[in-house]
This record gives sequence, structure tokens and C-alpha cells, in this order.
Amino acid sequence: MMMKMTMIGFLVTVVCGAQIVYGAEPAEGQGGEDVVTYEAFGAVGDGVADDLPAICKAHEAANAQGKRVKTKAGATYHLGRRALTAIIATDTDWGTSRFIIDDSLDVENHRKTLFEVRSLLKPVPLKIDKLSRDQRQLDAKPPTDCLVTVQNNNKKIFIRRGLNQNNGTAQQESFILRQDGTIEGDIMWDYETITRVTARPIDPQPLILRGGIFTHTGNSMRQEKGYNYWGRNIRITRSNTEVRGLVHRVVGEGEFGHPYGGFLSISEAADITLRDCMIDPRKTYRTIGAVGKPVSMGSYGYSASHVVNFKMIGCRMEAINDRSRWGVVGSNFMKNILLEACSLSRMDVHQGVGGTYTIRKSTLGYAGLNAIGRGTLLVEDSTLHGGSLISFRSDYGSTWDGDVVVRNCRWVPGAGNVPARPVLFGMSNDGMHDFGYPCFMPCTIKIDGLTIDDSKHSKDYQGVFVFGDPIGSAKTARPFPYALTQSVQVRNVKTASGRPLGRSINPEIERAIAWIIDDH
Repeated sequence: MMMKMTMIGFLVTVVCGAQIVYGAEPAEGQGGEDVVTYEAFGAVGDGVADDLPAICKAHEAANAQGKRVKTKAGATYHLGRRALTAIIATDTDWGTSRFIIDDSLDVENHRKTLFEVRSLLKPVPLKIDKLSRDQRQLDAKPPTDCLVTVQNNNKKIFIRRGLNQNNGTAQQESFILRQDGTIEGDIMWDYETITRVTARPIDPQPLILRGGIFTHTGNSMRQEKGYNYWGRNIRITRSNTEVRGLVHRVVGEGEFGHPYGGFLSISEAADITLRDCMIDPRKTYRTIGAVGKPVSMGSYGYSASHVVNFKMIGCRMEAINDRSRWGVVGSNFMKNILLEACSLSRMDVHQGVGGTYTIRKSTLGYAGLNAIGRGTLLVEDSTLHGGSLISFRSDYGSTWDGDVVVRNCRWVPGAGNVPARPVLFGMSNDGMHDFGYPCFMPCTIKIDGLTIDDSKHSKDYQGVFVFGDPIGSAKTARPFPYALTQSVQVRNVKTASGRPLGRSINPEIERAIAWIIDDH
């Protein structure tokens, strides 16, 4: 016997005592259209009433019915203090609507995400026993294209050095596995064994998240030691997602506070595009690090981890050289990054990027361009203001296993505060620390077109060098060698000071590298 009844706004079919929920009936105000509104579920939109519960219900109904969500023009939605997350699985148009997030008051769970863009497709079973570096094919044939993440808990990599030192993280990475078994996203490591595999289907249709103006009052949490990251953000775990025109304003930061894990936080996803977004940087605070000494505590406005094919196009921020503010982009375990037509204070990869890492027609501020990883790093038609043109993070071994190409760029060392001996490529590895992998200076470096604005230099200025002293002056054997660059090709480099480009502060480095320098 089958009967149909309405229960809490959902269509419920009872078959032999089991209830199967097919989806929500059109609530009052929806009118059976293809758009779901927050107001239909009780949102007030006056900037005072807590609208988060209604927002959660609206998205739940939209997901069940496959309808898009559209907000009311001129509305201001307050997201309140409750530990709730609105799950977004359909196109959502926030337009010019405003959202208030006030973290100056106590919240139920400061780590909780406010919105999560999530796929409704379930993970598929997949078994992989071993992987080889640069492997292109698997025998496994998934029913659909998947974002695969593998891990070997028996091996540690990215064993960090310095004030935030740690014991490393399990060997891991993500890649796209096509239905025919081909791999997209170069395999970075050899895996003798794999202890964990996840395969998440890539949705065939894109999900677009449009607009929205978020005003976020910062927290005032006090803590003397360690990090206590806040969420209260938007998390994206669905592949094939694009965010367009989102604005995030930060206000009300005081003397004390703890960092946030990225207002747009993307993890384990493929084919992600952030377009024309504006996210404010947050204030930098201090804490006591792993070795008992003060360290900076910063929030990334954008954070990404285990993303294959990550694009930021036309994203921007104000005050890119304000040193009281942290940078806005931080990432881990990435494959194929494109930054185009952006203006940001920092672009940073911590635990590596593989494949291609491209910065094009962009401006980067005082915190600069940071790199660790493997593949091709291309910087073209861009202006950079960092302490180095490119900084290879020394806390992870300053390793870049691949090539670097710089074309038609401009560099303002130290955002105009030119040091005595600025270097194009900042790196340091004395060979005395095991990072869990062999470390490399870039194999080849090619520079074709670079203008260096070193006009505001001090009296003790010695000019710009390609390298500083990457390997140090240790006279003992280095147990963990740092492979040196093979060749450097330089042409069309001009300095405002008129000083010629130096090669390296360390004569050993200068002698070991093949140099091709065109001074004309």
C-alpha cells in the first residue's frame, strides 16, 4: 500500500513503512518557479534578525528540487551566532545583497563554516596500491571523472624548519582521474604504498556563485600561545565551481585577535575559478610558535588545498603594500595555478604546487610571490613588490624542481624600501635539514624583459644580484644536498640605478652555474 502525505513541507512517500523523501513542496512565496528565495523560508533581511536558519532551509529545499537560489535586492542578511552551515548545491545569485557576520560577540562554534558549496554526488570506491612519479595512466576506470586524493601515512614530507617547525605531514597529493584511466595533474612522488584513497566525482555542470557583499567584524579572542583558527566563512568542496564578484569587507579588528582559515576556503576539488572577487586582508597578530619564540599570525582571505586547476582572474584588494595586513592567498598541495589580471598583496604556496604555476598581467604587493614545488613557474607582464622577485620558501627547503621563466615584468624591491643587496630569487638551504624530499634550486632560469625600480636605495647599496647565498658557507659535509641551478639566461634587464646585475653573493654559486647574460 502506498500513500502520499505532506510532512514539514516535504513530499514523503511511505512504502512498506519506509519514508523516502523526494523533495520539498513549493513553500509559500515560491510559486513553483525555478528560483528559491530566503524570504520564502522566513528570512527578514533587515540586518538585525538572525537569518541563518532560514538561509539553511532555503538551500536545503533548493538542493532537493534542483532549483537555483536568488536573494532580494537591497536585503541585508544577518548570519547570527548559531553553529549552522548552509549547504549550497545549486547556482546561487546573491547579487548586491549584503551579509553581516559579527564575530565581536560570542559565537556557538568559531570554527564552524557558514556556507559550504558541496557536490551531491557520493564518492566512488577506488583501489590504488602504488603510484610512480609522472605516471600517466591507471588500470582503474571510474564510472565518471574523479578528483582522487592519495596518501601514504608511512612517509613524511614537508618537514618544516624554523620558528614554526613541525614533524611533517603524510605523503599525499590529488589528481584528476578520467574515465579512461588517464591522469591529469602530474604525480609528484613515488608511492611505495598507499594507505588511503578517496575519489570524488567531478560534477559535469558548473555551479556558479554570484555576488554578495559580506561585512565581517573580526574576533577579539585572546590567547598567549599557538594558533586558534576561525571559520565563519565559505567553504568549497565541489569541483567545477566558479565564484564571481564576491566582496568581503573586514571591519572592527582590535588589539587582540586570532586568524581565520580563509574566507573563501577551497579543498579537494578540481576546476575552481575565482573571478572578479574582492577580499580585504586581515590584521597581523603575534603568538608564540613551536620553538617558544614570537611568530606572526596571519589570515589568508583565500585558502586552497588539494585543488587541481585553480584559477584567479580579476581578483583584487586594496592597500597591497600595507605591512600591518597579512597577505590574501595561501595554498597547499596544489596542481596547476593561474593568477591573471589580479592585484593582491601575496601569492603563496606552502606545501607545494605541481605542473604549471603562472602569474600573468598581475600586481603583487609587499608580501610577494612565494613558491615551492615542481614544474614550470612562469611570471609575465606583471609588477611585483616583494623583498625578492620570487621567494622560494626556506622553511620548506627552497625547492623548485623545474624551470622558471620571467617575461616583461617590473620589480620594485621591498615595495620601495630597497635593501642593500636585493636578490631576484630568494632562497636558503644549507643542506643540514631533512625536509622529507630532495631539494633543488630551479634547474634553468630564463629572464627576458625585466625593469627593476631600485631608485630609492641607501648609501650602502651594492646593486641587485640574481642569487644571494643560497647554500651558506658551511665547511662541513652537507648531509642533505641542495641541487644547484644549471643555467641562467638573462636579457633585456634594466635597473633605475644604472647598476649592472650581479650574479651571486657566493662565489661558489657563481662558478657552478652556466651564465648567458646579454647586457644590451
